[in-house]
Amino acid sequence: MEGTNPVNKKLAAALSGGAVLVLALTGCGSSDDGNDKLDSWAKQVCDAVQPQAKKIEAANAAIQRETSDNSTPEQVQKTDAKAFQDMSDAYRAMGGAVQKAGAPNVDDGEKKQQDAVKELNGLSSSYASLKTQVAGLDTKNQAKFADGLKDVATELNKLSKSGSDALKTLEEGDVGTAMAKQPSCKSATASPSAKS
Repeated sequence: MEGTNPVNKKLAAALSGGAVLVLALTGCGSSDDGNDKLDSWAKQVCDAVQPQAKKIEAANAAIQRETSDNSTPEQVQKTDAKAFQDMSDAYRAMGGAVQKAGAPNVDDGEKKQQDAVKELNGLSSSYASLKTQVAGLDTKNQAKFADGLKDVATELNKLSKSGSDALKTLEEGDVGTAMAKQPSCKSATASPSAKS
């Protein structure tokens, strides 16, 4: 069973890069300009995003766990497929939350909001297609399975490097400040895996 492990480690490494995307939605920075409208927008988004960030973290951890022992290709496939599905659902829910919250009360708020929604929905689709890719791998053939996982890791790497520009733009300036004040956004970034 040795064959799949090095590849699955690559997958785990690529995946931990992807986790950075979640943190883009959990603002940092602090100053206290009283913008009640923006604060309530930030609270709505942070409260909705936090459980999704946890879901992504759990999916991440499941894949990491699968790399640390001699899992069979079937186990790896099942775990990875479920993790990608969970991530896809979580990003779609985040997109829905940002859409539902409306535009933040800042310059270009509407454009920032729509760009972020589009990006989150795009991430959801990307993870859904990775799930399909993993689910279609041949677990009976060790070498083929390892090659297939390598392709998935490559896609994952691209995914973690692309994305999140619109999210960063969304949470620049006052929006980031408002989000940083929300306990739910703070706790979304406070997990050990989020710290570098």
